[in-house]
Amino acid sequence: MKNLGIKISLYINYFVFAILLNSVGIVILKSQKNYGVDEIQASILEAFKDMPIAIVSFFIASFLPRIGYKKAMLAGLALVSFACIAMYFGNSFDTAKLLFATVGVSFALIKVSVYSLIGTVTENQKQHNALMSSIEGVFMIGIALAYFLFPAFNNENNPDSWLNVYWFLALLSMLSFAFLLFTKFEKQEEIPGANIADDFSQMFKLMARMLIIVFVISAFLFVMIEQGIMSWLPTFNTKVLHLPENVSIMMASILAISLAIGRITAGIITKKINWIWVLTGCIASAMLIVIFVLPKTVGLEVKDINSLSDIPLIGFAFPLVGLFIAPIYPLLNSVVLSALPKKLHSPMTGLIVVFSALGGTLGSRTIGYLFKNEGPENAFYFTLIPMILLLISFFILKKLTAKNEI
Repeated sequence: MKNLGIKISLYINYFVFAILLNSVGIVILKSQKNYGVDEIQASILEAFKDMPIAIVSFFIASFLPRIGYKKAMLAGLALVSFACIAMYFGNSFDTAKLLFATVGVSFALIKVSVYSLIGTVTENQKQHNALMSSIEGVFMIGIALAYFLFPAFNNENNPDSWLNVYWFLALLSMLSFAFLLFTKFEKQEEIPGANIADDFSQMFKLMARMLIIVFVISAFLFVMIEQGIMSWLPTFNTKVLHLPENVSIMMASILAISLAIGRITAGIITKKINWIWVLTGCIASAMLIVIFVLPKTVGLEVKDINSLSDIPLIGFAFPLVGLFIAPIYPLLNSVVLSALPKKLHSPMTGLIVVFSALGGTLGSRTIGYLFKNEGPENAFYFTLIPMILLLISFFILKKLTAKNEI
């Protein structure tokens, strides 16, 4: 298969960072228990993760092709390897902040490189859409693994036992580094501008287009919804369903698994059905779950829960919202990226990452605020607001795409 080594490398790198990035919800829960911080203080970890992603992506995405995508990804993997080891020895809320800041910087390098390379190893929009969806699906599988990986190292009788997971994550990062190091990148990256200043200006030129403006707003809204739910679902399971800590974390994996299935399936469905109808059906279904399923979950009475098998079936229903929100992000990204010249994929990815990071931070902070002030049983109802706005943005984006303004 053409470019097989590069594709495998993209999958592995994205998988590693899926575990690291989305362990933030677990670390939020552990920080409240081990480090004595409240919900609002704990939610700052999302900002320490997302703000470096936004800042680094904004400043380096446009000229990253000059550095080389392979070098950028190697640097990211090396940084997180050291950060994981530092978290083990540091064992504090401040070290957790440092860990996620490092992960954020590294992921900026990884994501811009991965998204840009997708365009160089695919030949048409269908291939682009399929690879984008499958890579994002593998990302969700990594997230799901995190919800089982951390409990595997966690012993509630030893509050520091969970830190051993960072030795495993450091080793995984090092193995990914080694595989990438020996992978051949034959195709030369396309440079967006004539020089570094021109490279940087390409990002601002993109921002002047109405289609791009609507797109980045859509990406912002989606990540606000996804990260808000994903980061706080373990805490919701603990405080509302009153599940044991390990069961709460594993329960949250259902959301990640449903996201993985939804994203992998999306690449197949959109070959036959126009993306606008797929996304409209998805967001409408997600809203129905929040409106009709969430109240039954909140009112659920649970007793003697020691494993996933002890939870009533309705308790599994709300995390299935992931099936329906899953296709939104990769499909929106693919629609825009595949329509742009390949030399503009890096600066466009920079915009995607920046607004995704900002959306993730705002989503987690907002849900954290609502958990504390409106109660954990009511917080997720507020996701209906960005869902409605996102639905409106789909049709605006479809109209602008139909005009072929790119």
